[in-house]
Amino acid sequence: MNMALRLARRGLGRVAPNPAVGCVLVKGDEVIGRGWTQDGGRPHAETVALEQAGVHAEGATAYVTLEPCSHHGKTGPCSEALINAKVGRVVTALQDPDERVNGKGLELLKTAGIDVVHGICEAAALESNLGFVLAKTISRPLVTLKMATTLDGKVASRTGNSKWITGPEARQYGHMLRNQNDAILVGIGTVLADDPMLDCRIPGLEKYSPIRIVADSRLRLPLTSTLVKTAKEIPLWVITAPENNPERIKAFEDLGIRVIETDVDSSGYPDMKLALEQLTELGITRLLVEGGSHLQASLVKEGLADHFYWFRAAKVIGGDGISVLQSIGLTEVADAPELKLVETRRLGEDQLECYLLRNE
Repeated sequence: MNMALRLARRGLGRVAPNPAVGCVLVKGDEVIGRGWTQDGGRPHAETVALEQAGVHAEGATAYVTLEPCSHHGKTGPCSEALINAKVGRVVTALQDPDERVNGKGLELLKTAGIDVVHGICEAAALESNLGFVLAKTISRPLVTLKMATTLDGKVASRTGNSKWITGPEARQYGHMLRNQNDAILVGIGTVLADDPMLDCRIPGLEKYSPIRIVADSRLRLPLTSTLVKTAKEIPLWVITAPENNPERIKAFEDLGIRVIETDVDSSGYPDMKLALEQLTELGITRLLVEGGSHLQASLVKEGLADHFYWFRAAKVIGGDGISVLQSIGLTEVADAPELKLVETRRLGEDQLECYLLRNE
């Protein structure tokens, strides 16, 4: 199952709205087939592994990280494919929360006389497919906040200069995070300050750049920006308020940009809970948020963030620098959101700390 989980992670950021699944077929002591969900979500992991195994799949054990599907879509059910291949046993990790499956795949296998073992490495499988699970259960993607700061929590000097707080190793790791997410979200302030590209610049992985999304209530995104200029090569979406100038909206759409209208809060910023629901409807299951400070603060305040990736450089800027988060409205320390540290690692001269936000 650990091998299947490693295979499944190869699909992160590439298979939405489908889950990233891994499958390993074993006969005796030999692996006779292995597969993972392919780019775009098809073919499924089981299909790939069964094609590798061929006739040797009969009597084999299939280790699958998610319950095999039981519904007919663009392809036939994986549970039926396993039955038709006459595998002898199926070991699964996580039950599929999709209402079209949700235990039905396991029942089909059992009814066909196949030995089924469920719940092996379930926690690890949930971690890998948390975005898919959240999308199916609470209609929002997995939200990961990426922050690159000095030791005193600053993202830029008082003039807005931020290049470069962290070193090349940390920036390379940040590009890998982009590669593992379906979309990357920033606020319009970040775009106006930095004119970013928001692509994945790892050799060989450039084609896996995520969808770029800008939260921009008043459609201030310049038509001359790097994001707009590259919108036909790498998808660009804009989350904005209703009732913007129709001609402005048409100019964006004519350049290949998807405009998503959503409600705004009392401060004029997009209602992020509603916006996340809309992104889920459009197939986003894993969202990386790289800034700015108002946007990330609103996600923390509303309990909409799940993971924190905090890159810290051994530098200080001081009190007149720009803080990583704006106000989240706290008056008591006891009300501060609690984080759970799950990993630390050294990246050149910088430190990466990975946290889970406890949303109990």
